[in-house]
Amino acid sequence: ELRVERRFVPESCPRAVRPGDFVRYHYLGAFPDGTRFDSSYDRGSTFNVFVGKGQLIAGMDKALVGMCVNERRFIKIPPKLAYGSEGVAGVIPPNAVLHFDVLLIDLWNSEDEVQVQTYFKPEKCPRTVQVSDFVRYHYNGTFLDGTLFDSSHNRMRTYDTYVGIGWLIPGMDQGLLGMCVGEKRIITIPPFLAYGEEGDGKEIPGQASLVFDVVLLDLHNPKDGITIENQQVPESCERRSQAGDFLRYHYNGTLLDGTLFDSSYSRNRTYDTYVGQGYVIAGMDEGLLGVCTGEKRRIIIPPHLGYGEEGRGKIPGSAVLVFDIHVVDFHNPSDSVSITVNYKPPNCTVLSKKGDYLKYHYNASLLDGTLLDSTHSLGKTYNIVLGSGQVVVGMDMGLQDMCVGERRTVVIPPHLGYGEDGVEGEVPGSAVLVFDIELLELVSGLPEGYMFVWNGEVSPNLFEEIDQNHDGEVLLEEFSDYIQAQVASGKGKLAPGFDFEKIVKNMFTNQDRDGNGKVTAEEFKLKDQEAKEEHDEL
Repeated sequence: ELRVERRFVPESCPRAVRPGDFVRYHYLGAFPDGTRFDSSYDRGSTFNVFVGKGQLIAGMDKALVGMCVNERRFIKIPPKLAYGSEGVAGVIPPNAVLHFDVLLIDLWNSEDEVQVQTYFKPEKCPRTVQVSDFVRYHYNGTFLDGTLFDSSHNRMRTYDTYVGIGWLIPGMDQGLLGMCVGEKRIITIPPFLAYGEEGDGKEIPGQASLVFDVVLLDLHNPKDGITIENQQVPESCERRSQAGDFLRYHYNGTLLDGTLFDSSYSRNRTYDTYVGQGYVIAGMDEGLLGVCTGEKRRIIIPPHLGYGEEGRGKIPGSAVLVFDIHVVDFHNPSDSVSITVNYKPPNCTVLSKKGDYLKYHYNASLLDGTLLDSTHSLGKTYNIVLGSGQVVVGMDMGLQDMCVGERRTVVIPPHLGYGEDGVEGEVPGSAVLVFDIELLELVSGLPEGYMFVWNGEVSPNLFEEIDQNHDGEVLLEEFSDYIQAQVASGKGKLAPGFDFEKIVKNMFTNQDRDGNGKVTAEEFKLKDQEAKEEHDEL
């Protein structure tokens, strides 16, 4: 009688051999005394055959039914179910009982289809693999018995390919359809949808079922454009970015599976660039158009609008890129100072002009509202001479034509502020500045080019009055004492906001034409006299 002993049965047996199935198995064939007459192991290849179709001896046809992959059976076959009274010349004698030690390696049926088992699927799945999509995935490839034949993980590189256009074996083309990025599935492929009777000539033998454990990392189509997801748009958006604008923004850059490859936050510095002019990848150039200051958006960029097939640095080739950006500010090189008057007193007749001495309070911030500085916190005003270069050009412009008590907001583009370099530790490079200003005091300045003027008639004997010891020479000390006395008596006025000693020394140096530290009557001239002589000479 046929006897079957199940020496090892795997815990999991999703499928057992049925008549009509095709099997691949290893075996040892021996006689009852232990003498071996055949072995598939010696040949280095499995025995491949259909079950129940008369291709095997009758006993083996019956004994294989019900086996699981990786199951091991010890089979005793009587002669009537083996080679009978004739035997096999030179190999198996007549009426021989045969013992087979069988290990089932593979099992499939010609009616099988690709089997897909998803064991992880992300909650969000905005898009699935379709025919002609390009995918990047990792996989472990095994035979049905679990033997590993290939792994992209071992190569530390994804497998990148189009789906559904014949670049893959037919079973994988089918098995990848419908997958989400981040999904993990097991794809079981019968050999006639894989490498068929011949195998691949290397690792995969003929008639082998293949099992791929796949995780999808990336997905796009060559026809894709960028995708923009608005995450946070400010209620007030007076201006949106256009081509030619200069933007400062923070970003986190990830792959489609969430792997972080770069972040401006980690560098604690914004990324600063022109948009729409090719300074950044094409997808980012497009994705940064139409943004507001303070806006947060997600920009998804297919590889043909990113870093292409080659990739760059930590970015693999053919990778879809996801940028979560936060726009800090933007401006255009053609921008000028923007002035918004928030309050103007009823009596506003005296307006600030170049040379006036101003005292004002301010709050300084970036365009996103980040506070940089405030005179209120210092408890004192900021004092300058307007138009003298004591503040950035944009502030000089923003303080023009202002009256005491007026409040205004002045927005200064970086080329009229602190430029590309900014102020280390205080103002970032290329930053747009916002000043909320209140003018508290205005002292009228002198006409342009003057550091001292007379309030009345000038003495005809001015040099003699300055020359206190009447030696025909005026020293700096004499000159300084005289000017100070005129200011104190109200007869003269110095330009406000400057250091007295520096002004006097500058005036004296202008009169000391030969540079010997003394001013003579011949050297001494008033400013209007100098202008007249220059005109006469011309």
